[in-house]
Amino acid sequence: MKEQEIIPHLFRTEFSKITAVLCVVFGLEHMEVAEDITSETFAAALVTWPHKGIPENPTAWLYAVAKNKTRNYLKHNKIFMEKIAGRIQYSEPENNEMEIDLSDNHISDSQLQMLFAICHPSISTEAQIGLALRILCGFGIEEIATALLTNKETINKRLYRAKKKLRNETIQVELPSACEIDRRLETVLTTLYLLFNEGYYSESNNQILRKDLCLEAMRLTYLLVKNDQTKTPDTNALLALMCFHSSRFAARENDYGTMILYRDQDRALWNEELISRGAYYLKQASHGDHVSSFHLEAGIAWWYTVKTDTKEKWENILQLYNRLLIIKYSPVAALNRIYAFSKVHGKSAAIAEAEKLHLTTNHYHYTLLGDLYKDINISKARNYLHKALSLARTQEDKNTIRGKIDSL
Repeated sequence: MKEQEIIPHLFRTEFSKITAVLCVVFGLEHMEVAEDITSETFAAALVTWPHKGIPENPTAWLYAVAKNKTRNYLKHNKIFMEKIAGRIQYSEPENNEMEIDLSDNHISDSQLQMLFAICHPSISTEAQIGLALRILCGFGIEEIATALLTNKETINKRLYRAKKKLRNETIQVELPSACEIDRRLETVLTTLYLLFNEGYYSESNNQILRKDLCLEAMRLTYLLVKNDQTKTPDTNALLALMCFHSSRFAARENDYGTMILYRDQDRALWNEELISRGAYYLKQASHGDHVSSFHLEAGIAWWYTVKTDTKEKWENILQLYNRLLIIKYSPVAALNRIYAFSKVHGKSAAIAEAEKLHLTTNHYHYTLLGDLYKDINISKARNYLHKALSLARTQEDKNTIRGKIDSL
C-alpha cells in the first residue's frame, strides 16, 4: 500500500484513538490541543514517508511521534503543564518522563470513556452525535453534514458550541455511574448506527460501500458489548444488525465498485461466520420485554440472510417493517417496506402503497416505482427511472439507474 493510500486509512483508524488518549490526559476542556497534536502527527507522516518510505510498523511510528510531540508541547508550555499536572502519570519517578499509554487496552478504555463524555446531557443530541463522529470516528465536517442531512456551516457551528459547553461544564472523561449510563447510551448507540450507515449506504466520495467506516462502527460497538455496564439488549441488537449487514459486503458490489442489488447477489459470497455472530448477538438482545428499533432492524436483516425466497420470509420482513415504522419512521424504511410488500401482495398493490408516500425529492422512491412498473407499464417505468436519474446525487447511483433504463 502506497503512502497516498495508507495515510488516509490510518487517519481513519488511528486519529480517533490517539485523540481519545490525549483527551483523557488533557481533559475535554483542552480537546483542541489533543486534536492539534494528533493532526501534526499525521502531517509529519505526510512529509516524511514519501521521502524515507513507509515504516515497517506505521501505527507504531505514529504512536511514537504522537508521544514525542505531546512531551515537547508540555515541555514548552509550562502554564498548560501546570493546568493538567494532576492528570499526568510518569513512567519512572527518577527520570520524570511523562507516560502516554497507547496500549490496546488503554485505547479501548479511553475511547469508551470519551464516547460517554461527549454524549453528555448538557449539550443537544445533535451536537453529541456530531462531536462523537468527529472526535471518535475521524469524520470530516462534510461527512458529518452528509450523515446528519445538513450543511457544513451548521456542523461547524454545532461543534463549536458543543466544545464550548463541555469546557464550561468541566465534564470529566470517565465512565459515568450506572444510572447515568442508561440515560446516555441511546445517543451513543445512535452515533454508532449513523457511522455504520454512512459506510453501508455511502454517499461520500462516490462510493457505495465504505468498509472502513462500517468496521470502525462495529469496533466501537464491540467495546460496548465487552463492558458489563453497557452490554444491554439494545447494544447487542445493534451489533447483530451490523454483523448481518456486513456479512453481505463481498456480494454487494462488483469488481468495478458498482452496487449489486439484493436479488442479484451471489449468495455463496455471504459470510456465514458473520451471520452466525449476528444470530448470537441477536439472541443476547432478546432478554427482557423491551423492543427497540435496533431489535426490529436486526430482525429484518436476519431474514435477509435467509437464502430462500419463501412467502414466510417476506411476510415476516413486512411485519417487522410495519412495527419499525410505528416506533421510528424513516423514508428509507418506508421504501424498503414497499419492496417487501410487493413480494407478499404483488406489484400492483405495492404501486398503490408507494404512491401514498409522496417522496417527490427522493430518487430511491422513483427507482422503486420504476422497478415495480417494468412488468406492468414500460413507459411509466422509463419515466420514473429518468426522474430518479435527475435526482440521483452520486455517480454510482446514476450508473445503477442507467443500467435499469437500458434493461428496459
